[in-house]
Amino acid sequence: MSNISVIGTGSYVPNNIITNDFLSTIVDTSDEWIRTRTGILERRISKGENTIYMATESAKEAIKNANIEANDLDLIIVATLTPDNFMPSTACSVQKEIGAINALCFDISAACSGFIYGLEIACSMLKNSFRNKALIIGAENLSKIVDWEDRNTCVLFGDGAGAAILSKTKEEGILEFHSGSNGLKGEHLTCGVLKANNTPNKNDRLEKNNFIKMNGKEIFRFAVGAMNETICNIQEKTKWNLNEVKYIISHQANSRIIEYTAKKLNTEKDKFYMNLDKYGNTSAASIPIALDEMNKRGLLNKQDKIILVGFGGGLTFGGVAIVWSI
Repeated sequence: MSNISVIGTGSYVPNNIITNDFLSTIVDTSDEWIRTRTGILERRISKGENTIYMATESAKEAIKNANIEANDLDLIIVATLTPDNFMPSTACSVQKEIGAINALCFDISAACSGFIYGLEIACSMLKNSFRNKALIIGAENLSKIVDWEDRNTCVLFGDGAGAAILSKTKEEGILEFHSGSNGLKGEHLTCGVLKANNTPNKNDRLEKNNFIKMNGKEIFRFAVGAMNETICNIQEKTKWNLNEVKYIISHQANSRIIEYTAKKLNTEKDKFYMNLDKYGNTSAASIPIALDEMNKRGLLNKQDKIILVGFGGGLTFGGVAIVWSI
């Protein structure tokens, strides 16, 4: 049976930067309060870019990086909790924009674990069918569903999209997954029905029950436990020692979650790649944005062992072991 490898990455973030100092002008907070509790210094907020646009731009970059054509794609999966439409799906809209006429397209909703879930679904579909190449995108427009009067949540989130191209190859690539869900604790991170408009302007804001609501303490506890369980399970399946793993690329939610996880695993914090200081929490987009950033910076070499791990609303969690092949 063929192996599946990552052959290209791409990302898109809006140019509009919202700093902690700006947020201190609209809610009772400060740069120090946000930075010390989350590690976030700024985030990107869309100014007219919708989810389809950001997903499409990340897809175009990934296709170029993989040195393929859009019509080479057999599958497009978009992970998002902020679609512009209920139908057509974001994936079908991306297909239209890039001209991927041969691709099967659909969306999934698994919040911050969505990109990992998308990878697992795509790998299964590629291995068990005639399909050879897949585009997986995580794209979010979270600024439209945050409560700009709630300092506990509005400081956390940002907008953006990241993408990866998977292909059947002879090389060792994606090896093992570990994923799961716990709907019994779903009430700790929720969001109501998405409506058309929501901005920092008070006149445009949604009703309160349509915003992201989060029990921060419970999510922190869940995240540290889920990250530790997932990484240990992947180690067991792959027989990898953490000393062999070059990087762990986790969902970029909070620097404290990453620090606590590193302590529990008895490994150095620097093994965890972090860029949340620049982008905040971009949900399903955070892992592929980080992966693309690392690829562009030349931080990953062929045969490097990496682990991707996500956690989020649902509650959901998942991880994957990858031998880098670009």
